[in-house]
Amino acid sequence: MSEESNPQVFPNLWADAVGPAGRGAARDFCACLAHGTGAQQPTAFHPEVQDTGAPGWIRLLELVEEAVADGREEFKPLAELTPEHRRQIITLPPTIARLTSVKHLVLYGSNLVRIPPEIGAMRSLEEFSPYTSYRLHWFPYEITRCAGLRSSTVSTRALYGNYKRRPPFPALPPVSAGLRGADLSDLDPGVRGATAIRTCSVCDGPVEGVNLRQVWISLRTSGADVLPLLVNACSTACVEALPVPAEGYVRTAHTGGPGLVQPPAGRMPR
Repeated sequence: MSEESNPQVFPNLWADAVGPAGRGAARDFCACLAHGTGAQQPTAFHPEVQDTGAPGWIRLLELVEEAVADGREEFKPLAELTPEHRRQIITLPPTIARLTSVKHLVLYGSNLVRIPPEIGAMRSLEEFSPYTSYRLHWFPYEITRCAGLRSSTVSTRALYGNYKRRPPFPALPPVSAGLRGADLSDLDPGVRGATAIRTCSVCDGPVEGVNLRQVWISLRTSGADVLPLLVNACSTACVEALPVPAEGYVRTAHTGGPGLVQPPAGRMPR
């Protein structure tokens, strides 16, 4: 048999990141974004709330503490969970802020629907790999605080506003809508994208419900990927201090919704 007739074999770069096999499914199906040729319907945040009593969550907390204690530079917690336990993880704990030695965060094939803003405290982060996490459609603006982030591997077709399909961003509530005097530690994640908002994404100061301003912005956070970022700002001044969005995307911070005009789909931004 000639070399030309031999099929090319590609190595599995994520073989050690998928975790042990099992009978149960490791993640849920997501139909938020259309991948065919039909029209994309309006989108909304995933409303799931993390079950903090689930065995998978409790084990994840332990794995974070182990990583903090040994100062490891690569953290791939899902590889140490069963499929059943991986499915129970829909976000990461705020304690990831203590992973200040981690350079590579691997979340391959996760069931995550959101990343907490505490990722911004992972000051050594250089590589971020949530590849094939198809329910992860956006990221917190705080990831821009990871000044050393140079590489990411993200399934871009699953992202709001991706250039291939330009799916709409979820519509954000108007300023202070329903939040006058409200407790920002008990929010509906299906409306606000989080169960709690404690500090400003821009200045890191406290946020009062009446002053909360939420906007979207698309930025190139690493050498490869432009990510849709959710900003929780404490004032109009902090919104105005945001950087210029990436070329080829909506050129201002915005509040999303199906009426938002995006650049044409299918064009690779330069």
